[in-house]
Amino acid sequence: MKRRQFIQTAAAGAAAATAVAMPAVAQSSPEVKWRLASSFPKSLDTIYGGAEVMAKMVSELTDGKFQIQVFAAGEIVPALQAADAVTNGTVEMCHTVSYYYVGKDPTFAVAASVPFGLNARQQNAWLYQNGGNELFNEFYKKFNIYGLPCGNTGAQMGGWFRKEIKNVADLQGLKMRIGGIAGSVLSKLGVVPQQIGGGDIYPALEKGTIDGAEWVGPYDDEKLGFAKVAPFYYYPGFWEGGPTVHAFVNLEKWNALPKAYQAALTAACTYANTQMAAKYDVVNPPALKRLVAAGTQLRPFPQDVMEASLKASNELYAEISAKNPDFKKAIEAMASFRSDEYLWWQVAELSFDVFQVRTRAR
Repeated sequence: MKRRQFIQTAAAGAAAATAVAMPAVAQSSPEVKWRLASSFPKSLDTIYGGAEVMAKMVSELTDGKFQIQVFAAGEIVPALQAADAVTNGTVEMCHTVSYYYVGKDPTFAVAASVPFGLNARQQNAWLYQNGGNELFNEFYKKFNIYGLPCGNTGAQMGGWFRKEIKNVADLQGLKMRIGGIAGSVLSKLGVVPQQIGGGDIYPALEKGTIDGAEWVGPYDDEKLGFAKVAPFYYYPGFWEGGPTVHAFVNLEKWNALPKAYQAALTAACTYANTQMAAKYDVVNPPALKRLVAAGTQLRPFPQDVMEASLKASNELYAEISAKNPDFKKAIEAMASFRSDEYLWWQVAELSFDVFQVRTRAR
């Protein structure tokens, strides 16, 4: 009897010790399974891959308790309806770019990127450290959304064109795929903007439905095959100096998450944000070399195009601000931050970068 009692006591003690040793998150956290609708095709391991990086990190941080299944554009909803699916609860979250939804409210654009806005580092600084995230999440409440930065492409290219752009006059009547508020800016210069999901751009260019298209940069553009149907490749993408890719979460689902899961998702999105930017910086240079070696005609936008675009941008912001207080608040906050940032950038970053470019660090 004593031997049996000893074994039972020892077993109970071991079980108690195991319970104490197990992490609290593993003991108390529920099983959560979410679906994420991406606005991007699976072929793009960079921008689509950002959601996969985030979902994997969430799972690892929660010992597999919080699972997010990623679906490519079109698998649940079309690319440009991902935010709608979050708002109405069709999916718990999506991975998209806020400026896709300027048709609902142009304020969406400022959260991602606007013409002559911030570069990637400045965008992150504004969102994370200068009140940007708080400002936009107050706005997103109107759409039952909570937003988390979850990727950045860095400065983008100006796009692919079937004909050469020599001056502003060449933009008249040009049909161009371009996202966000930039389309409204270029329409002031005669462009006919088209908002098309990434996977649908190539056939539109090939068929001549559009005359030009911007996407991201050399690596993604090479994968999507644009060089085969549009020989002229322009820079810079002045409308996207550092666009944020967001994870949008249904606000009710976000509020219902355990605090530990909210922290895990926030951390995972921040990780994906830095990883996406880092990957683009690694893969874009060799892709650009390959494209040029294969015959791509690399061109800077003419100075008069840049000057006219800046003038049109400022006019548009003033027009929208006059009738949209949310946009006015956001664009003024961005512009104020940009002014201070470039005072510093001019002293340190730009002077360093210009020297490096001139000398190529030889």
